[in-house]
Amino acid sequence: MDCWQTVLAEADFGLTSKSTTLSFIVSFGIVKALANLFAGRLSDRIGRKRILVAGWLFALPVPFLIIFAQSWGWIVLANLLLGVNQGLCWSTTVIMKIDLVGPKQRGFAMGLNEFAGYLAATHGLRPVPFLPGIAFALSGLILSIFFIRETHAYANQEGQASVSHSDLLLSSSGQKPSFGEIFWLTSWKNRTLFSVSQAGMVNNMNDGMVWGLVPILLIGAGLSIERIALIAAVYPGVWSVSQLITGALSDRWGRKWMIVAGMWVQSVGIALFVITSGFWVWVVGAALLGIGTALVYPTLLAAVSDVAHPDWRASAVGVCRLWRDAGYAVGALTAGLLADAFGGLTAIAAIGALTFLSGAIVAAVMRETL
Repeated sequence: MDCWQTVLAEADFGLTSKSTTLSFIVSFGIVKALANLFAGRLSDRIGRKRILVAGWLFALPVPFLIIFAQSWGWIVLANLLLGVNQGLCWSTTVIMKIDLVGPKQRGFAMGLNEFAGYLAATHGLRPVPFLPGIAFALSGLILSIFFIRETHAYANQEGQASVSHSDLLLSSSGQKPSFGEIFWLTSWKNRTLFSVSQAGMVNNMNDGMVWGLVPILLIGAGLSIERIALIAAVYPGVWSVSQLITGALSDRWGRKWMIVAGMWVQSVGIALFVITSGFWVWVVGAALLGIGTALVYPTLLAAVSDVAHPDWRASAVGVCRLWRDAGYAVGALTAGLLADAFGGLTAIAAIGALTFLSGAIVAAVMRETL
């Protein structure tokens, strides 16, 4: 996700309603959440690679829709396709890395998976920043078809070697649980998986708020596009690089308190945008958001992998990612409505308070999974 769409909404299409502007995040979040769910379940049933290839096919039209967009509806459609792409591709790459690394390095593998490079451009809003997207989509498709191998067999092998260590591994009959049972376990019945699911959802609620409302706040404060871009780049830049460290640390220190700390650090970063002003203070706030998200993101998926049996682990990851990415839609919709009714600062403050509360729930309910 990038803040360019919020700026594009006002600069190119003249949208002023916050809830309308944030519609791209709502559409992206709903579609990606559902794509995660299907990717996880289908990965358990038919394997990983075919889902990955299908995901890249959905990415091909996205750069062209954005470059040639004649109305805001084109941007929303591009986000729908991008949501399918990310849900299918990201879920399967997560699952494939878990298949390959085994139980001792799950956190590191998740941190490595979430690490990515980000493009910063000085050529205006369109079309130059989106031209590399065409090459990225084609490269991803070609690599997936010709170079990536199926990993489902690794999960089957691990499942056969697993020794039951909790009532979560198999159903009461000793067989693989149904998808309905997996969904219920991951969403609510098991306190640890519930903690992970709600933390992931709230994490992406504040992520959607950051991309949707913070650029509008910064525009209102009179910052230039270049300074807004720098603040926007600090957040994912710190987040992506830090995950190379935090994911591996969760393999040594455990999952629970890293998740708690991450949610609380995020809430402090959000608070800086509400109670302070000034470019450099906001840069610090963006950096804290990046550090907090890096503590949370890879650790959540590693915790799910610790608990779920290899036979149904992909399905559990899909359910967890369903709730996590639904946070984009819920957060953007909530933040947009609050901003239209009470102002942007109130909306940002509300999401920050919810982030702190989510960390408290993890502290109170989750058990350590490492």
